[in-house]
Amino acid sequence: MRIALVAPPFICVPPKEYGGTELFIAHLAEGLQKLGHQPVVYSNGESTVAVEKRWLYPHSQWPIQGEIYDNLKDLNHTAWAVRDAVESCDIIHLNNASGLVCSRFVPVPFVYTLHHPHEKGLSDFYANFPKVQFVTISNFQQKLETMPRIRTIYHGLDLSPYGGRLDGNRKYLAFLGRIAPMKGTHIAIEVAQRSGIPLKIAGEVQPKYRDYFEQQIKPHLSDQIEYIGEVNLEEKAKLLMGALALLFPIQWNEPFGLVMIEALACSALPLAVPGGAVEEVVREGVSGYVCHSAEEMAQRARSLRLHPQSVRAYVAENFSLEKMARSYAQLYGEVIAGENLPVKQHEGERSVA
Repeated sequence: MRIALVAPPFICVPPKEYGGTELFIAHLAEGLQKLGHQPVVYSNGESTVAVEKRWLYPHSQWPIQGEIYDNLKDLNHTAWAVRDAVESCDIIHLNNASGLVCSRFVPVPFVYTLHHPHEKGLSDFYANFPKVQFVTISNFQQKLETMPRIRTIYHGLDLSPYGGRLDGNRKYLAFLGRIAPMKGTHIAIEVAQRSGIPLKIAGEVQPKYRDYFEQQIKPHLSDQIEYIGEVNLEEKAKLLMGALALLFPIQWNEPFGLVMIEALACSALPLAVPGGAVEEVVREGVSGYVCHSAEEMAQRARSLRLHPQSVRAYVAENFSLEKMARSYAQLYGEVIAGENLPVKQHEGERSVA
């Protein structure tokens, strides 16, 4: 199959630093190519993913300002990508909402992955496209949506860049993600203070959360609590491979939480709070712990005993790049064939050859 993978135009694929959707697209593209398919990634000219690439805009632009110009830029890029893909691709896989309107005008079938939490306005918009095959990234996310054709496919990782350090010489906790209240960075600091274990914080400080960083994060920085800024893939892997645990004190219903499986790939156990897809990723006592308070998280951190080989095996079985790519390839084939797909399918309800 020849598959168009359409990304927003603002961040390169894979991302140099921030960009969960773009990392997903890079992984999926390379996984599909290994299966013998022909993915074409539509992003911007700075993308380096090792498959065929096409672009309208040569440069990345991040952060976006949310102005009309940026919305129009996304629409222009996506409409151009769809028009180009119609000429040679068997299926178009969108990762940004603007392209859905194009599904009304072209004969090629569409798949759309939801990378965001439930938003009524977007769900109302999606309801206008009953012929599109939607993909949710967790069963929790799927339960909130009412589109007629939805399947859950979990994210998967190429485990090779993460190394999976197998020794027990891990001396700090890690927080990795945007520095923002809903990500719970301030709670990660509280956990470090309660546990007495050093904490390394990595992530982007976006302009709208600058005050949060200055008022609730920066005053606590010390020899024990360190902010190391944004990190690329290599730096991220190094950070996680030296971590005793990943703190994931999320304060909203995260639709998946890619960083949790990145941590597991490095044999660092997530200590997370319940909600969203957390309990689909974290198997209690096997791939981390679900905690209900900063104190419980601190207690777990102090008593952790790592079993790196079993943790890596858990990721390989449940969240590998190969499994994700096979699941998407199977779905593409069914959509192209025009099969009568089940209205809703949760992850785990089917076997993938």
